[in-house]
Amino acid sequence: MDVKTKITEILEAESAAIRNIPVTDDYERAVELIVRQVKQKGGKLVTSGMGKCGQIADNIATTFSSTGIPAIYLHPSEAQHGDLGVLQPNDVMLLLSNSGRTSEILALIELTRDLYPQISFIVITGNRDSELARMATVCLWTGGSPEVCPLGLTPTTSTTMMTVMGDVLVVNTMIASGFTREEYALRHHGGYLGEKSRGR
Repeated sequence: MDVKTKITEILEAESAAIRNIPVTDDYERAVELIVRQVKQKGGKLVTSGMGKCGQIADNIATTFSSTGIPAIYLHPSEAQHGDLGVLQPNDVMLLLSNSGRTSEILALIELTRDLYPQISFIVITGNRDSELARMATVCLWTGGSPEVCPLGLTPTTSTTMMTVMGDVLVVNTMIASGFTREEYALRHHGGYLGEKSRGR
């Protein structure tokens, strides 16, 4: 098989995976939860994940922060060594695990509940029957499409879907909270986006 044919197959497979992400009422519930806890109660969004999921969770946090929702990434392992102290009572958590069995994420939920039992958990996972899914306040299922990796192992399709699902949450939260171009400009002082947001 030539390279161009394989590239086309990968693009088609990942595009199909995105189109097949289940669109459910849980997205609305997740957005309402974020808006209530952050905009109304003064909390923040805390994202977490291990490995590639952690990188996606970090990116989602920075995107939320730039669009009016204070957010941070909490490394699940470091949380066990004191970083859990960043949590506050009105926070809401967004946890990513494709398998739904990531031990560090499951431990993070238990540690959080010991500290603040009232904190809610939004989960993005490829396994809707997992322990993590059952522990979630709101569970967003990727649809479980297979990885395009030839070994079926490397996080590829799954991280693409999680990235898109993060974008869906961000955009809908911006709409629900009435986030404006002027507010965007206040958070972007430099670079191209800063100039564009101020109409330059």
